[in-house]
Amino acid sequence: MSGAPDRVFDHGLQPERTALAWRRTALALAGGSVVIMRILPSVIGGAALVLGFAGLCLSLVVLVGSHRRYRRQHRALTSTEPGVLRSGWPVAALTAAALLLGVLCLLFVLLRG
Repeated sequence: MSGAPDRVFDHGLQPERTALAWRRTALALAGGSVVIMRILPSVIGGAALVLGFAGLCLSLVVLVGSHRRYRRQHRALTSTEPGVLRSGWPVAALTAAALLLGVLCLLFVLLRG
């Protein structure tokens, strides 16, 4: 194949859209955490502040991780050197955290009611 590029890179801004989606996820998580800290202390007490603070910390981890991942992917896609893109562990970790939070909320509702 003469004239074929060594590196296949589509300039369709896929890494940028993915990074923006992760930023929206982090912002939604931070907003939900602030709502938890504002509304739920009257219902469940100090545990709401702990949950809210944990959610804020998790949103910061998601934001920083997404920024680092975007930089790494962009560098791998635009570089002439062969690079390996990382696995999907951030997605799995966030899914596990959301699942754990959902189970805890379900247990809370069942035990309160």
